[in-house]
Order: sequence, then structure tokens, then C-alpha cells
Amino acid sequence: MGETVGAGLLAHVPTIVLPEADRLELNEGKESTLVTGLRQLRDDVFESDAYDTVVVLDSHWATTVEFVVTAQPRRAGLFTSEELPRGMCRMPYDFAGDPELALNICSFADRRDTWITAIDDPYLPIYYATTNLWKFLGEGLPDKRWVTIGVCQTGDMEDHLRLGRALADGIAATPGRRVLLIASGALSHTFWPLRELRAHEAGDPVHIFTPEARAADRERIAWFKEGRHDKVLDGMDEFGKHRPEAKFSHYLMMAGALGEQACVAKARQYGAYENSIGTGQVHLWFDRPAHGWTGTGPPALAAPRTPHSRT
Repeated sequence: MGETVGAGLLAHVPTIVLPEADRLELNEGKESTLVTGLRQLRDDVFESDAYDTVVVLDSHWATTVEFVVTAQPRRAGLFTSEELPRGMCRMPYDFAGDPELALNICSFADRRDTWITAIDDPYLPIYYATTNLWKFLGEGLPDKRWVTIGVCQTGDMEDHLRLGRALADGIAATPGRRVLLIASGALSHTFWPLRELRAHEAGDPVHIFTPEARAADRERIAWFKEGRHDKVLDGMDEFGKHRPEAKFSHYLMMAGALGEQACVAKARQYGAYENSIGTGQVHLWFDRPAHGWTGTGPPALAAPRTPHSRT
């Protein structure tokens, strides 16, 4: 039986893969803590032997009539972003996939009353919500498998929770799997208009598009640290006023896999809450609680690794 051993809500902003000199220029001479936070997260979690597979819930990959999960045995190539080719150009990626897990997730679609398809086409596009995080957390770890699931642009909150439930079922049905989930995306997500945005490229949260969006982001970060996923989910209508990235579907899929309102996992924050041209960005990591994601299961097989000090 497989299990989810960790999960994270992580930022994938283009600036993290820019050359250091460019990052410093954009951020008033300071390194972004979104960069240092990912480096620390790799040290604390991703370089361990506590997992074998990563599932990325990708807020940039929007399907239309079904959820799609990648099922290639391996994905490799060069990635250039259609959105920002100047900053993300011919970036190499190469990692193993997990067809068995992908097919098992799909097998629970009917039971969860949704639509999921596994696709093994080697020409299937890849998005930087996956590749940017792999560059920090997966590159150089060839024994780790990476799988991506896209959001569905016609799906609502319930649809994305159903995907998460099927994801949890598929993981449990895959013998021996120890999985990390990554909800790859932002909090509030309104960009400054083009003629104004270059005045708002620094990471200071003062540049978040509105004070109200900044306050809503900080409120949810506090709830996550308290393990109050119920408050986050119950407050989705209110948060929607601040246009979270992909309607916060990346988090909703993760929440569906972790027990939804019953999830009690508390977040550890890596780095600071930062701006990216108006949007709210943060790295939050959830270890599996000792008695399971809802606090009612059997004890964990092994305690999580003790984290190092963080920015």
C-alpha cells in the first residue's frame, strides 16, 4: 500500500531560475528568499530517502474536458516558456515518470465520479510550474520519479477535490509508493498592468496588487501554520475575490488527497512571503502528522527528518 508522506504549497515564479545577477537587480540587490527557501527545502526533504515519487499539481497546465495525469516512463527535453522565453529558454529537464501510479489514479475516476486520463505521449507539453520546481528539488536525484497532473479549467471546487480523492486512492493502491505532493502555484494572483509592473518587481509584499489581497494571503498562511485547512476551504468564496492562481485549484487537489476539512497538517514556511509583480508567493511545507493527515490514523512508519535552520 502506498502513502503520501509529505506535501507542499510551493511558488514557481520565473524569477527563481533567472541568473543570480538578474535576480538581485530585480530585488533591490537582495536574493529572493523564494530561492533560498527552495534550497533549504531540498536539504530538509527532497534529498532524503523517505519518498520515491513526486506528484506536481500544476496550476499552469489547464485541461478542458477531463483531468490529465502524465504517464510517460521518462520525460526529457529542453523547455522554453511561451510566456517568458527571455527568462526561461532551452532549460534541460530529464526525469523518470511513474506509469503505474498514473494508471492507478485513473482507475478511481468512476468511483470518485470524475474524469481522469493518463497520457504517455512523449510530445505532451510541459510547463514551468513543474520544471522550475524540478530544477531546485529534483535535478541531480535520478532515482526519484516525477508525475504531473493539470488543473481543469471547466472544473469547480468540488471537481478538484474529487481529483484529489482519486489521487489519494491511486497512491494507496500502488504498492510501496511513498509520495510527495506539490501544489505548484501562488496565493492571490493579480498582475500589475504592463506599463506599471516594472515598478513592482521587487519581492517586498508592499507591491502585492492590493492591501486586501495581501491581508487575505497572510490570513491563509496563518491558518495553514495552525493546521486549519477547514478554514481555508470554508473561506474559498471570500478568497476568490482576490483571484488566487488557477482558482486555487492546485491546493484544492492537494487538500482532496489529504482529507479536506479534516486535514490537520501544520505548515512550515520556507523563506518569506513575497511579491511577484502583484501576486502573492510563499513556500509552505506539510509533514505527515504522526497519526496521519487527519490525525486519526496509525502512527507514521518513520519520523520526518529534523529540519535545518531556515531563512
